[in-house]
Amino acid sequence: MSAAPIRVGIGGWDYDPWRGTFYPLGLPKAKQLEYGASRLSAIEINATYYKLQKPELFAGWAKASPDGFKFTVKGSRFCSNRRVLADGGEALERFCGQGFTELGDKLGPILWQFMATKKFDPEDFRAFLALLPREQSGVSLRHAVEVRHESFRDPGFVAMARAAGVAIVFGDSDDYPCLADLSGDFAYARLQCAREEEPAGYSPDALGRWAEIARAWSAGESPEELPYIAERAPTEPRETYIFMINGAKVRAPAAALALMERL
Repeated sequence: MSAAPIRVGIGGWDYDPWRGTFYPLGLPKAKQLEYGASRLSAIEINATYYKLQKPELFAGWAKASPDGFKFTVKGSRFCSNRRVLADGGEALERFCGQGFTELGDKLGPILWQFMATKKFDPEDFRAFLALLPREQSGVSLRHAVEVRHESFRDPGFVAMARAAGVAIVFGDSDDYPCLADLSGDFAYARLQCAREEEPAGYSPDALGRWAEIARAWSAGESPEELPYIAERAPTEPRETYIFMINGAKVRAPAAALALMERL
């Protein structure tokens, strides 16, 4: 069975401490995306979490990145940070209609991140998943959910995500539950334990381990050493996204590049 592509990247591209540590000194800010996209294979767009963006911005970002590059789009907080998720239909329509389809074939999954205080309410969460559109303007959409409350450590949540074809984000974190159950047709991981004293954010051994895990996900396997709350998913190749997020953020690009070297 052949493996699916593995894409490695960072969250956003405008962070001042990356100037001189990742971006060459003197590189204009307007060129940062072009430079970052030439070195990495994916970037999370964070700005969409806070407010809607214009179609021409998405078109410009697509133009600044090479063929084969992918952007993942962070879902609006006005959809995910609600007491009743099922009431977010209008907000979802506005979010999905803002023009991110201008990214064309560089559009990756949409990431829905929930606050750490958001508990698992099966009826409400099922209603939220049902609201997620499968296409926009003729472009297929895929979705991933990052949950951060212990109540989601429930086999019913995994079954729900699998029924909806939505990926559960594996968030490697000391603060939130780590759920490795595969549920969509792609895998999505956000690694959040980088350390500033490590030049590449992670030790060589840790990077080697994450490379092996990425290969396993790409081949459709569920690595034995990760935590699961339900039966393992069927083995089928899954496009795999790995993002270096938070932790020692200044090391995120170096960590992503070091992981790409091992892959």
